[in-house]
Parts: sequence; C-alpha cells; structure tokens
Amino acid sequence: MSWRDDLPPVRGKLLRDEPLGPYTWFRVGGAADALFIPADADDLAAFLTALDPGVPVTVLGVGSNVIVRDGGVEGVVIRLAGRAWGQVTTEGLAVTAGAGALDSMVARAAARAGIAGLEFYAGIPGSIGGALTMNAGCYGAETKDVLVSAWGLTRSGERVDYALADFGYTYRHSEAPADIIWGEATFRGAADEPAAVQARIDEITSRREQTQPIREKTGGSTFKNPPGHSSWKLVDEAGWRGRLHAVTGGGAMFSDLHANFMINPGEATAADIEGLGEAVRADVLAKTGVQLDWEIRRIGRAGA
Repeated sequence: MSWRDDLPPVRGKLLRDEPLGPYTWFRVGGAADALFIPADADDLAAFLTALDPGVPVTVLGVGSNVIVRDGGVEGVVIRLAGRAWGQVTTEGLAVTAGAGALDSMVARAAARAGIAGLEFYAGIPGSIGGALTMNAGCYGAETKDVLVSAWGLTRSGERVDYALADFGYTYRHSEAPADIIWGEATFRGAADEPAAVQARIDEITSRREQTQPIREKTGGSTFKNPPGHSSWKLVDEAGWRGRLHAVTGGGAMFSDLHANFMINPGEATAADIEGLGEAVRADVLAKTGVQLDWEIRRIGRAGA
C-alpha cells in the first residue's frame, strides 16, 4: 500500500494529485502528490503526528515567491489558508497575526490601531509565515525590526515557541529549523496617528504600483542583493531587462518595469522561468564576477 492510500484522517481539505500552478503567482508547475489545507492548528498537529515520518512535507504560502517545478512536488504540500490561519488582532502596540495572513493585511490592521513600524509589510506580496522564514523586508525595514515572538509546529507535530533572538536573523535568512511550520507571530510597533500610518502605507503602495509588475504573473524579487550591489542594476546592466528568453519554447522574461522581477508573459513553463534565472545568474557572473543568489524558492521535481 502506498503512503498516499494511508494518510491520516483530517478535518480540513486533503487533495491527491492536486495541480499547484493555480496556487502560485507564476501560474506554473506540476501537481502535489497530496495537498493538505488544515482546518486549524489542532488539525495540522494531529496530521503531522500521525503522518509517516518518511513522507516529505513542504509548506506553500500564497505562492508569491516560489517556482513549483513542472514535475510537481513529492510528498505532502501544506497550505495554510482560511480564517483560522489569517486572523490579525491588535492589543496596545502589539499585532498578532496567523501565518496565513497576508503581509499587507498586517500593515493595514496596524494602521487602523495607530501602530507604526509595520508599514513596510504593505510592500511585500506574501504571507506572515513566509516573512518569518526569510526575514522579509523592503524599503529599509525587515521582519527582525518588529517581531517579538512566534510559534510553530515541527515535522512531528510538536509545538515550539521562538523569541526574536532565537531566529538568528540575517539578510533574508533565519537560523530556525527549516521544517518548522509557523502558526502565528506577534509584532510590536510604536504609537502614531492612524492617518499618518495609513499615509505611509499609501505611499509604499503607490510606489510599488509604479515600479513593480504587480499585475503580471510574477514571483517578486528574483535575486537577493549581493553585498554592495543592487540585483536589479546588475540584471539591467547585463542587458536582460525586458528581454524574452525562450528556454523550452514558452518563454519568460525580466520585467521592463523592474529588472529584478521575472514575469510569465504568456504560457511559460516552470523550466522556462527557472532556466531564465540561471542564464542571467551565469551571465552576470561572467560579466561582473558577482554571484547572484536566488530569493525566489524553487521546489519540486524537474519535468520529463
């Protein structure tokens, strides 16, 4: 009997051979062997505790900075979606958010409560779980600047609690174990007038709309900024802005609007998109000696 025929009972949704492209911003990629959308934290903990420890587990957030390869993802993909995972509450100067809450929702909730310091989340197209994992940030601020604590579940379903210092944050990196599935986080800001906080959010939103291809099939920032360099400048100066690059036929390109954003202009495959990124990395390295590292996650198996 296959492990897929003996999965633990759940209260949420458990789908087999579920295509993952519709769950990602690039709209590409193969199927998950199994996709689990847990009803709540207890449902997830019970599932993880009972799941065969040999079955791989991958977490997929809102799919804003991920390439799912064309061959799909082995094992169980867990997606934290729905009301149980997206709650955002405020108390005093604290904001508590579920791992499935959109970063922009957290920024807006903080503004309504007169809490400053979380405005930068309005510029990040992801969810809080991803922000915790990669110390997400933009416009001069990062998750480490506002995080107080978070809790999550291990691969075996055990709850773990982390204070800010436990994350060991550096630029787009955390020292927390990669298999922790974050459930909720608490942030702290400073007091300010709600209108003033909202005005800064509006400025960030406007700037993002003018400088990023947010209405395209994209994945956010492709590469991390190397020390002393801006990735978009390196990509632009190497001649890749707006240049269509056909890898397997469908084509993908770096945006005319922002040279560090890849887009799927039509029917590109995951191989097209990842192949473009690798071609640009090699070209920039050859021309400048600077190594570009991926910021976008790439998960799953290559296609046939």
